[in-house]
Amino acid sequence: MNPVMFSLFGIEIHWYSILILIGIILGLILLDKEIKRFKYPKDLIFNICFWAIIMGIIGARLYYVIFNFSYYRNDLLEIFAIWNGGLAIHGGILAGVLTVLFFAKKYHLNFLKLLDMAVPSLILAQAIGRWGNFFNGEAHGIALSYSQLKDLFIPEFIIDGMNIGGIYYLPTFYFESLWCLLGFVVLLIVRRMKYIKIGATTSIYLMWYSFGRFFIEAWRTDSLMLGGFKVAQIISIILFITGLVYLIYLSRKGKYENLYNDINAKRVIKKEEK
Repeated sequence: MNPVMFSLFGIEIHWYSILILIGIILGLILLDKEIKRFKYPKDLIFNICFWAIIMGIIGARLYYVIFNFSYYRNDLLEIFAIWNGGLAIHGGILAGVLTVLFFAKKYHLNFLKLLDMAVPSLILAQAIGRWGNFFNGEAHGIALSYSQLKDLFIPEFIIDGMNIGGIYYLPTFYFESLWCLLGFVVLLIVRRMKYIKIGATTSIYLMWYSFGRFFIEAWRTDSLMLGGFKVAQIISIILFITGLVYLIYLSRKGKYENLYNDINAKRVIKKEEK
């Protein structure tokens, strides 16, 4: 596949960048509906989103570079060429969450509620962004035959795109995109449940994505490694356990305690000091 979508005045516009941008825009549109529903200050929340996205991209790149530094050490300028691929979602999640935590404390907002509002947008953006890997010919799995790929009911155009150098590869990006898209639907349903508690949607996101990523990662051939282990699988186990433990903790609370959909819940928003 051609990673370049089009050229404008001699500048190449890559599919990878465009798809990430589309994912961000659709995610913000979805988040805007929750902002209005809970009557949060739109400017404040979008300011938090702006910095979370920026820091998330930086974190995703740094995470990838750190675990793949042997590739970049001889050409440090390549570190900035993110349009060529090389963003690790776990690094982006960590940096984005820390950014939200910073602003939540600064403005006395409920940190977990902000995450609950954001995670459906995040997993939707992940589903869309994964297609950037398709055009870059990366994040694929083991080599398979054409007939084996057909038996997996993979669309023809994806099979053709996975013919790299005359060899067909398993499109793990495609399976992860579908898993994230299904997770997006699940999170939307869960978040509207009457007695869902603050933090539960985030916990389910951690469990859902981590469960799928652990098994999909097993098929990938370009994984970031730590010793003899795949980093993404290690992090997936940690995040899955984190989500499960917190979900169990929430289940021990009262039925009407800390409900996410309580529109009238008190909010304390600290005005920025002048």
